[in-house]
Amino acid sequence: MRYGYWLPVFGGWLRNVPDEGMSATWEYVKKLAQRSEQIGYDITLIAELFMNDIKGIDADSLEAWSTAAALAAVTEKLELMVAVRPTFHEPAIFAKQAANIDRISGGRLALNVVSSWWKDEARRYGINFEEHDDRYGRTDEWLRIVNGVWTERRFTDSGKHYKVEETILEPKPLRRPRPTIYAGGESPAAKELISRSCDAYVMHGDPPERVAPKIADMTARRERIGLGPMQYGVAAYAIVRDSEGEARKELARITNVQPGTPGYQNYQDWISHTALDQQVSLEDYSVSNRGLRAGLVGTPEQVAARIRELEAVGVDLLLLQFSPQLEEMERFSETVMPLVEGAAVTA
Repeated sequence: MRYGYWLPVFGGWLRNVPDEGMSATWEYVKKLAQRSEQIGYDITLIAELFMNDIKGIDADSLEAWSTAAALAAVTEKLELMVAVRPTFHEPAIFAKQAANIDRISGGRLALNVVSSWWKDEARRYGINFEEHDDRYGRTDEWLRIVNGVWTERRFTDSGKHYKVEETILEPKPLRRPRPTIYAGGESPAAKELISRSCDAYVMHGDPPERVAPKIADMTARRERIGLGPMQYGVAAYAIVRDSEGEARKELARITNVQPGTPGYQNYQDWISHTALDQQVSLEDYSVSNRGLRAGLVGTPEQVAARIRELEAVGVDLLLLQFSPQLEEMERFSETVMPLVEGAAVTA
């Protein structure tokens, strides 16, 4: 199992706790990233939104790609999975910028391709907001161009949304054959695109019995078109305590989001502009990406057992959220990781 975490570019993950002790500042995320690679974390996911959908649109948030470039220069081992929304980035120009960051990092850049969902953010930033399947059509073209200029000496392509002629990109990314492309989505359009154009499938939080058929479906899609295996990641919010009672008490504290809180309207916007395969409750939305449904709540032994269950159905990457992030990442590293590793050794 590889352990990753969401970089807290929004100053936290809880929609009902104003101050989680993890400020949306360069100083905090730098300290977190540098410490994380010392204590067993392999990868960080840097989300891209220009406004804060968790603490409210007036709250501070960090920009993803300038943050990634800075982290590339001050970390040594950590893979930097940076979210990118095609509607906000011209593909050939983006490919040049990303290749440069990959070189700064020594080949540690990865993409998390996301089709935009926040209509209000697009309006405020002057970006045309397309309907769901139209966004995936754009993403398909966008990925074709990014991949083409990364891998070919000169690249030409013309489609509905983009046209490039004899694009030259040098130097190319260090990572071969290209930086890893992660993506998630539950609609038929998303799964069809991801299976043929991406390297890894990242899923919202769910228990193993719901994750297993998703992995089986994506594996079958890849086999039908003659492509090799993918990597599979799951988002999860972790609460680790000495007793199950303490863990449940913390769970109750963080899931009492009510209408009228800063993130509630963003919840409504998200529900309206995504195509999920199951209903999401307001309690689920208390933390992002259905993270609580992964079931990493309890004692170290209980959480380690659930991780082994996820691993058994094919999950090889956890993308974790904690609050407060640094302190709880330390606890998880000290108490849970050794139990999972020890079980793997004795299996």
